[in-house]
Amino acid sequence: MKKSIVWMASYPKSGNTWMRIFLANYLANASEPASINQAHRIALGDSITKMYGMVARRPIDPSDIDDMLRLRPQVLRGIVANNADINLVKTHNARVVARGVPLIPEEVTRSAIYILRNPLDMVLSYARHYGMTPEEAVYTVSHPDNANPPDAETVTQFMGSWSDHVRSWTTGTSAYPVLVLRYEDMLADPKAAFGQVVAHLGMPLDEDRLDRAILFSSFKELSAQEKKQGFIEKSEESERFFAKGQKDQWKTDLAPRLIKQMKHAHRKVMKKHGYLE
Repeated sequence: MKKSIVWMASYPKSGNTWMRIFLANYLANASEPASINQAHRIALGDSITKMYGMVARRPIDPSDIDDMLRLRPQVLRGIVANNADINLVKTHNARVVARGVPLIPEEVTRSAIYILRNPLDMVLSYARHYGMTPEEAVYTVSHPDNANPPDAETVTQFMGSWSDHVRSWTTGTSAYPVLVLRYEDMLADPKAAFGQVVAHLGMPLDEDRLDRAILFSSFKELSAQEKKQGFIEKSEESERFFAKGQKDQWKTDLAPRLIKQMKHAHRKVMKKHGYLE
């Protein structure tokens, strides 16, 4: 069994979609921007209910968490069965063992790209995406048992708190390389950040191609495409997926008491990654 999965990992609303759309444009190397609604073809999600049904070869119930976990190893083996050198797979799962099942097993993993974002900004985007109040979102992303519940489209995603998630992917020994990128650094110097991704994947780095892919995956371009054709990954609870794409929105949009709660809950990890003095 080939170790070909490169995990595109992040807590929700941290820049995973932006990264995948960049890669869609870099790989296409076309003269026009790739459609945002084709990005899912670049990095297959690891929680797509249809995939679990395919390997089960029987009717399944996504709400049966134990059954979905039993099927997960088969789903991942199915992904690597194409014998490709690299299979990009998007995940919001923490790198943990859930009910005895390793969610990110070493035997199928080549490497990982982990994107994290200032949780003070992430929580605002999280609230919009999931149709929550900021207060509800602060509580949710700080809870150790936070998970995305199953539905007809996706099986349960085990995330835990933001701090737990970040720790799971960025600390401890690993049998494979993990490239850690901050969303804020992607904004400040996209050429350096995305250039690291290209190098991590072992692709040739072409400056013109890199510049064009960055331009074609700019927030202005993504927002314009969503306005024109919609975006299949937008949740029903939110008005739009690509809202602002900026940093430090929390300074004006997040209530002081919620800022205090977030800092209290996530201080150690925020400080480690440069989000607190």
